[in-house]
Amino acid sequence: MTTAPAIQFYNSLSHGLEPFALPTDRPVTIYSCGPTVYDYAHIGNFRSFLFADLIRRFLEASGARVRHVMNITDVGHMTEDTGEDKMAQAAKKLAEKKKADKKSGTVEEGQVEDPSDPYQIARFYENAFLQDAKTLGMKLAEEPENIPRATENVDGMLSMIHELLASGHAYKSEGGVVYYSVESFPEYGKLSGNTLDQLVAGQGGRVSEDEIAGKRHPADFLLWKPDTSHIMKWDSDLGTGYPGWHIECSVMARRLLGDTIDIHTGGEDLIFPHHECEIAQTRGATGEDRFARFWMHARFLMVEGAKMSKSKGNFYTVRDVLGGKVTGREVHPGVLRYELTKSHYRANMNFTAKGLSDSAAAVRKLIEFKAKLKSDAGDAVAEVDNSHPAVAAFLAALGDDLNMSGALGALFPWVGGPHPDPAESLAAFEIMDAVLCTDPSSTTATESAADAGGFDPTALCQQIDEARAAKNWAAADAARDELKAAGYEVRNDPGGTIAVKELA
Repeated sequence: MTTAPAIQFYNSLSHGLEPFALPTDRPVTIYSCGPTVYDYAHIGNFRSFLFADLIRRFLEASGARVRHVMNITDVGHMTEDTGEDKMAQAAKKLAEKKKADKKSGTVEEGQVEDPSDPYQIARFYENAFLQDAKTLGMKLAEEPENIPRATENVDGMLSMIHELLASGHAYKSEGGVVYYSVESFPEYGKLSGNTLDQLVAGQGGRVSEDEIAGKRHPADFLLWKPDTSHIMKWDSDLGTGYPGWHIECSVMARRLLGDTIDIHTGGEDLIFPHHECEIAQTRGATGEDRFARFWMHARFLMVEGAKMSKSKGNFYTVRDVLGGKVTGREVHPGVLRYELTKSHYRANMNFTAKGLSDSAAAVRKLIEFKAKLKSDAGDAVAEVDNSHPAVAAFLAALGDDLNMSGALGALFPWVGGPHPDPAESLAAFEIMDAVLCTDPSSTTATESAADAGGFDPTALCQQIDEARAAKNWAAADAARDELKAAGYEVRNDPGGTIAVKELA
């Protein structure tokens, strides 16, 4: 029997903690704002994505079924109100890279064949995102049916826009641009704490200054813009053009999850205007008294105490970190996942090299703990449920608004304690590890054979043992130094020297 813990989450809409009741007759429905695929997703993006994955894993461990949807935004949008389209920027960047690669004679595997084709750009970065998501153990990355693309839902956007026009929530300007009328929705601003009087011209629109003159209120936001020159455009009875940014998520969430959903997640930067506008247009179209029961937002990620920025040299993608750009050596995927999820989601996180090192030690301990339990248990199998004391304490902490520090505070003392029944302890640990996902790549913690580059740690361990037996301390130290330089921890074991690959 799976016993569900008491659960309360912070709801950004009510600005307070509220009990979250698990439905008994249907899955919990979660919608998460996904990547805009004009570049690689960075670790700040993935903090938000993994936060949503953590919610899902916790709810599933608590006995719930979950339907989780995350969109792919593959429609070009302006970088700022008067800026350049993001897809157009990506096209220029990739064209320049392809030209430089051709000149240097290097060809990147999987590069975009035609950088002028926005669909090729979108698929390139979408595939990169999905690869990174799988590497970090995001369950959603294995469910393509729950990862809709904006470009494949334009007909639904046009239908919702017509619903909003018919109900008086939307209007056409003289130039044919369709806007949502924020004055038609009295609760506009409830999520973000804004009022219409506070909003300045252009803040909610994401459109150019020359279009503001066609608005009834400065905060009215774009639903459809006729523009035959845009890099991505669609024919419609509203004119050949493209949809606004906000309408996309409303349509995809409604199509896959229904008129109302349980949880909507995203980074705190999306609270306004994106999520505020989602609420207005979805409720304007459905007539329901709410869109999501809970709005949950992860706070910003800093890097070494500063805002992440390419100009500062502290901008990192997942592959940057895993490839060693931060630590100087490869990082195990479980370490990065642990680092991005160990802090409370409603607190700003400071990503540091020291933090990665600490997370590597924690992940190493958990991976080796599991391996030892498996070895000690042998063929024995045990069944436990959420009433197991360690599991109950772990889930109870997470039930308190995903209190990860409390959950880890329950886990590690138990890990360090006695385990007279290793099969039972293994079964309990696997419930908790299904939430943490400490080893998403399922790689082993130790290396006992030559690695892909021909480096053989086992042979060097043997050299150390032979050198020690011959009292050749210099040779033993040289072999140890070679192992350490290659990223291995050297341990003395009753059976001889062993080398364990460092995780970060």
